[in-house]
Amino acid sequence: MNDGADVASNSVLGLGDCSVRIVDRDRVAIVAAAMPAENDVAELADIFGLLADPARLRLLVALLEGEMCVCDLAAVSGASESAVSHHLRLLRAHRVVYVRRAGRMAYYRLADAHVRMLLDVALTHIGHAPAAAHPEHASPPPENAHE
Repeated sequence: MNDGADVASNSVLGLGDCSVRIVDRDRVAIVAAAMPAENDVAELADIFGLLADPARLRLLVALLEGEMCVCDLAAVSGASESAVSHHLRLLRAHRVVYVRRAGRMAYYRLADAHVRMLLDVALTHIGHAPAAAHPEHASPPPENAHE
């Protein structure tokens, strides 16, 4: 049976009176030390929030093919130039895209190889993860899925 000392040695006090049992202290210590700072996590959450919008994702996928102006991005995405400009302004503020101006024209491109890699990995992932594997998708799994 557990006594109070054993329970205390396997727990970390959390918020209030909540305690969480730690199974592998060494692993928890390593992972806790590797966690990014809170402001970095918040910035990352903001970027993923930006990427959660299908219209912005269409623009970013289009920019995988190279630099494009607002007019061309609007034509490719089916959005208005005003909406495209608004999305690009948000993406630029979070350093996801960069702008190059040539006279009155503004040309946008992905900010760097990290953004390209994130998009490439996500696109590859959806190609390897069948929609039926996700419970939020209504289609049934293939008949031979469990073979």
